[in-house]
Amino acid sequence: MTQPTSSTGAHRLSVHHADAPGPASPRDPADATVGQLVSDLTQQMSRLVRDEVAVAQLDLKAKGKKAGFSLGAFSAAGLLAFFAVACLVTTAVLALALVLDGWLAALIVAVVLLALAGVAALVGKKELDQATPPLPQASIDGLKTDAATVKEGLKR
Repeated sequence: MTQPTSSTGAHRLSVHHADAPGPASPRDPADATVGQLVSDLTQQMSRLVRDEVAVAQLDLKAKGKKAGFSLGAFSAAGLLAFFAVACLVTTAVLALALVLDGWLAALIVAVVLLALAGVAALVGKKELDQATPPLPQASIDGLKTDAATVKEGLKR
């Protein structure tokens, strides 16, 4: 039986071989008929595909979460930049109205908001880079390995 498992963020399959003890003892492939072998192959391929789809779903779910977080960070950066522009506009108005006090305070707030927007943008970019490409790479690699194993087995 195969089961999707997780190890250090990457999804892997653990396969229990036919020689593992179980309720029904597996038949010896040397004694099996062609029909039995084809039946076994079909069942195993079906199980393999189901397991690979399960791993792909887990992989896409994890990448979706990363993409969602990065989208939130980019949204925060945009909001903070909007407030910074509003403060810069206020600074210009206050600079004309007052000589020092009001506009200097608004300028300091604007610089701090722009710095926070820069930090949020960098965090969002880092998270987005980790979430892309949104391909289930572990499943793709697993399918390639499975295909190579089947090809090798057919050559024997």
